Amino acid sequence: MSEETYQSPISPGVSWYENSCGDRPRYPAIDDNVSCDVVIIGGGFCGLSAALELAKNGTNVVVLDGARFGDGASGRNGGQMGSGQRAGVLELEADLGFDRAKALWDMAEDAKRSLHETAAEHGYETDYLPGQLTPMHRKRYEAEAREEVEVLNERFGYSDIDYLDRDAMASALGSNHYFGGTRDSGTGHVHPMKIVIGLARAAAKCGAVLYENSAATKVALESGRIVVKTATGSVVADKCLLAVNGYHAAKLHPALDSHVMPIQSFIGATAPLGHNSPVLPGKEAVDDSRFVVRYFRRTADDRLLFGGREAYGKATPGDIERAIRRQITEIYPDLADVELTHAWGGNVAITMPRMPYVRELEPGLWTAGGFSGHGVMMAQYTGRLIAEQWLGNSDTIKLLQDLKVPTFPGGLAFRNPLKVLALTWYAMLDRI
Repeated sequence: MSEETYQSPISPGVSWYENSCGDRPRYPAIDDNVSCDVVIIGGGFCGLSAALELAKNGTNVVVLDGARFGDGASGRNGGQMGSGQRAGVLELEADLGFDRAKALWDMAEDAKRSLHETAAEHGYETDYLPGQLTPMHRKRYEAEAREEVEVLNERFGYSDIDYLDRDAMASALGSNHYFGGTRDSGTGHVHPMKIVIGLARAAAKCGAVLYENSAATKVALESGRIVVKTATGSVVADKCLLAVNGYHAAKLHPALDSHVMPIQSFIGATAPLGHNSPVLPGKEAVDDSRFVVRYFRRTADDRLLFGGREAYGKATPGDIERAIRRQITEIYPDLADVELTHAWGGNVAITMPRMPYVRELEPGLWTAGGFSGHGVMMAQYTGRLIAEQWLGNSDTIKLLQDLKVPTFPGGLAFRNPLKVLALTWYAMLDRI
């Protein structure tokens, strides 16, 4: 099957990323029984970053992915880095106190630096463009946005964020759909598939053994080691990282199903709008104040990438295109008839507090996931931090391990219906 016609078996639609990433290497499926120091299940940002850090420090590491690297959220997401954690600093300080909230903010700032430094060290492109706008879709949210800017400026030492009034935000967006909001010049957006490709190549070059189309079917502890079974082979290792995030349908461990919940999200890409388009003239990324967030950005070749529809069942590219077009038109009426060249989707994974779930589930068996739409930089960084902890170089990962991440209510039988009910409720509140 050619790259032009390749269709991911786990996500609907062919993404603009797939068609604009250049050469996307293929890796073989496992066909043997192998032994190593560390086995990583999941070849996205988290798993590949961990593999790279381990391999360049001499660890014998194997990575297994059920599809191709980048077929999951890491290669198909909105590409927005953001600042801080998914939960804002006001919420984190209220829950955890200033010291822990500040430590989590500083961690995220280091994650930004790590993303850029890793790409520079290993020589791959990220297509980074600076700037992030967060407009308020309801006037009642303005006061909290102003407070967050003040707290970040004065108490967290972050001066790259400021508040825009309604007119200034309208100029930045090229739309008067929103009220005021924030502009963050200390972050930006990237081409996620190019990062996945770069991480995989770098990890392989450092000695990691990479397998695609090699879904793990069972993970078990046997005689003090971890055994991972696939349909065509197996891996025995001293340690294992479950880095599957929103793709844990194989029931690899019950903790994943109870703490990390997949949600489908969808994106459309327009034809190039032209260099002089009034849409996002500064080419910033945007994530708005809705609970069911709308996120969009302008690419280097002047397309609008727009995400925002979330769904809880199956979807086809045609369904995605119609829903995304309606949302684009609400914000940019002049784009009602714009051509959508791509429409695609995939799973993101959330937790109850919208903070990552990082745990050692059993001796030597770790998991990291539930980045809640904030994984472009945090998933990569979390993978690196887990590797550094295993190497004995840092225990920074404890900041995430110590977070309280309760289980979703309802048990296995009722969890998905309750998810649909809750998110439908929040989507309705977004319209009030």
